[in-house]
Amino acid sequence: MRAFWLSLMATSLAFAPVANAVAKDVIVAQAADDDDDDDDAAGAATAGAAAAPADTTASPMAPAEAPMAGMPASAMNAEQLGLPALSKSSQDIPDLVLGSADKDFSVNRKHFVLRAGQAYRWKISSAGSLEYKLHAPEFFRNVWFNQIVISDLELHMAGPPAWLEYDAKGTIQVQFNTVRPGNFTWYIEGLEGAQDMKGTITVVP
Repeated sequence: MRAFWLSLMATSLAFAPVANAVAKDVIVAQAADDDDDDDDAAGAATAGAAAAPADTTASPMAPAEAPMAGMPASAMNAEQLGLPALSKSSQDIPDLVLGSADKDFSVNRKHFVLRAGQAYRWKISSAGSLEYKLHAPEFFRNVWFNQIVISDLELHMAGPPAWLEYDAKGTIQVQFNTVRPGNFTWYIEGLEGAQDMKGTITVVP
C-alpha cells in the first residue's frame, strides 16, 4: 500500500511543471486578450472623441426659446442655461404676441425660461382679430405681482389676476418677481387641436 502512494506522489510531481506551464500560458493569453480589449476600447473612445462635434455655447436666449422637454425646473441651472445674472432691476422677457395680421391662431414664441428671485417685465400683445383670454394660473400664483400696465395706466393689486383678456389689439405689460422654481403652462382659453395656443414658463434656480 505504501508503495502505491509513493508511486502516485511521484507521478503528480512529474506532471506538476507541465500543469504550471499550461496554467501560465492560459494566464498570459488572457492578459493579452485583456490588453487587446483595452486598446480597442481606448481606440473606440478616441475615435468617438474625434467624431464628436465641437462644443458650442448657446446664446442666452436659446433656453428661453426651447427648454429641455419634460425636464424638472429643479434639475436645471440658470448659469448653465446662460440666463442673465440676478440683478436688482427688472429684466425684460421677450414679448409674447398672440395672433398676427393673417394668422389669428399663431404665437410668436411658446416657451420662456426665467430664474427664481428675479424681477421681470413682460409685454403680452394681441395682434390678431380674435378675443384672447390668456391663462397661466399656476404661474400667476407662484410669482409676486408688482403691477399691470395698460397704456401707461398702472394696476396694483395684492394678488394675481385670474386671466388677461384682449377684446382688441393692444399690449398689457405685467411686472412681477419670480419666487420659486417650477414648470408652468400658459394657454388661450377655449382653443384646442390645430387652433391650440399654449406654451410653457419654466422658472429655474
